[in-house]
Amino acid sequence: MKITRRAFIKGTIGLGGALVVPDGILQAAGDKDSHRSPAYEMLENKGLLVQRVEQAYAIFQECRLCPRQCGVNRLKGEKGFCRSTASPVIYSAHPHFGEEASLVGSGGSGTIFFSNCNLRCVFCQNWPISHEGRGKEIGDEDLADLMLYIQKISCHNVNLVTPTHLMPNILNATRIAHKKGLRIPLVYNTSGYESVEMLKLLDGVVDIYLPDMKFMGAQEAELYMAGAADYPEMGQNAILEMHRQVGLHKTDANGITVRGVMIRHLVMPNRVAGTEKFVRWLVANLPNSTYVNIMHQYHVDYKAYDYPKIQRSITAEEYLEAMEWAVQYGLTNLDPKSVAVRDFYIKHQKN
Repeated sequence: MKITRRAFIKGTIGLGGALVVPDGILQAAGDKDSHRSPAYEMLENKGLLVQRVEQAYAIFQECRLCPRQCGVNRLKGEKGFCRSTASPVIYSAHPHFGEEASLVGSGGSGTIFFSNCNLRCVFCQNWPISHEGRGKEIGDEDLADLMLYIQKISCHNVNLVTPTHLMPNILNATRIAHKKGLRIPLVYNTSGYESVEMLKLLDGVVDIYLPDMKFMGAQEAELYMAGAADYPEMGQNAILEMHRQVGLHKTDANGITVRGVMIRHLVMPNRVAGTEKFVRWLVANLPNSTYVNIMHQYHVDYKAYDYPKIQRSITAEEYLEAMEWAVQYGLTNLDPKSVAVRDFYIKHQKN
């Protein structure tokens, strides 16, 4: 059931009631410290953003927002693989200080976690959100107000987590919020299972792309990602399109990301993620200075216990091997946290 806009703003969204939006806090939102206009402002000024919203909403009638190509009419309440209708479901919205340092800064990255997912990985660490769809159904106006609240509390960006299946709502909410004063960048924080056709609707809207590149092998993608054997191809094409749109990672004078692609790759046990192949592909297709976060956070969760190759955490040796590949093949802009983890493992081994 939908909640009213007034009830939503008065209520709480977040884990254990972590986020409370007080009355009136959204009425004078503005980012006084930002001197760079977000991409969507130029598109709106040209009168093109409203066209994008209309194009995107039309897709709901026969949904092809992601490579699953379900074809359901979500405007009539039909649900495809992601189990979403045409209304966004939000699990939480709050400043996040665990993202990449240049996204976090001093004010945090303003994450909005959307429920449901177009992948539903068997090892998902957020399975109550992505698999079970826990959260509150809201309207686009409410989503716009959340964006403004994030700006009001001095977050550096609006970080849209698992946004693919709700791209039309995001476009509409961005336009609504911009008219009310939204001026901070959008981070499109995606699993990477995107179609280039849909990403083109985001050209000139999104400033920062934060895609995963999870698997490089079709067999592994099919096994661990609910049959998505085309994930490697789709993910690679998506990253190339993202780079075409926003280019390399750029920061302002304070070291805060303002534009560009930031790629995440999770190291998994027994080399199932294809890390060496990922690094080789990246240096063959993008500049060596592309921002890459080689992540060490994999742990056994959800249904991963049922899959022998991924039913354990990674070892220090596996992570060091992954980082060695990154250096060996010439990546020059590795996430500082990943470098720090590597150095910690090296020091630990010596001791």
